[in-house]
Amino acid sequence: MTTRAQILITAQELAEQLERETLRPADAPRTRLLDVRWTLARPDGRADYAAGHIPGAVYVDLDTELSQHLGPRHGRHPLPEPLQLQDAVRRWGVRKQDAVVVYDGWGNLASARAWWLLRSHGVEDVRLLDGALPAWQSAGSPLETGDVRPEPGDVVLDPGRLPVLELAEVAPFVAAGGALLDARAPQRYLGEEEPVDPRAGHIPGALNTPTGENLDADGRFLMSAELRQRFLDAGVRDGVPVASYCGSGVTAAHNLVALALAGFPGTLFPGSWSQWSNHDLPVARG
Repeated sequence: MTTRAQILITAQELAEQLERETLRPADAPRTRLLDVRWTLARPDGRADYAAGHIPGAVYVDLDTELSQHLGPRHGRHPLPEPLQLQDAVRRWGVRKQDAVVVYDGWGNLASARAWWLLRSHGVEDVRLLDGALPAWQSAGSPLETGDVRPEPGDVVLDPGRLPVLELAEVAPFVAAGGALLDARAPQRYLGEEEPVDPRAGHIPGALNTPTGENLDADGRFLMSAELRQRFLDAGVRDGVPVASYCGSGVTAAHNLVALALAGFPGTLFPGSWSQWSNHDLPVARG
């Protein structure tokens, strides 16, 4: 089982880790910091990144580096091709044996996508900064401005380490008794509103577990026991397959982080509601 310390790092732990690394030889493995500033309302986070980020952090563009664009019937954020992702990870300066820490502007709702993708492609030492950038700032740690352009890395990715559901596999997954989690806000799950995708509602049989409920008031993940109870209350059970989707496949990864913290292995449906709702497939409401 993956431990909490293998998934998350606190701001204090990160600051201490970076300080220790200043004493190492220049060619020793390093902690590579990735800033994934993205929201649905403000997808281009480069200006926010340039205004202040953790020293040494490289900006990651979720729309162009953590996704590809194939048209509506594939969803809004299909997973990138492995070679596309490897080129991006090398641009970020990641080398073999490096540790990686990812964060965003609040709650890791976006950076969880990078966490999942890197783990799925064989990067073993990758963690989320618990509490994201606000936790770093609350600890009194410094920010830097401008852009960071590191020397290219040499990491070799190994895709296929984590499971995914393709569109045609979703309905059989539910019919076989799998727990399918919908990470969107209740209003979208219920079909009361749909601001982005062509139809409102949810995949029949899906359980609503909004990502915001994985976090405390400061944007940190709840303790593992609390997360476990949250998923048990929603209908997740040990030994029963569980998968996660959201609007476009971004915040679905946040539920997979929370599931891992709770001791449940999970599968990503990357097409998510944006793909399902662009096909002639059944929709549930309420």
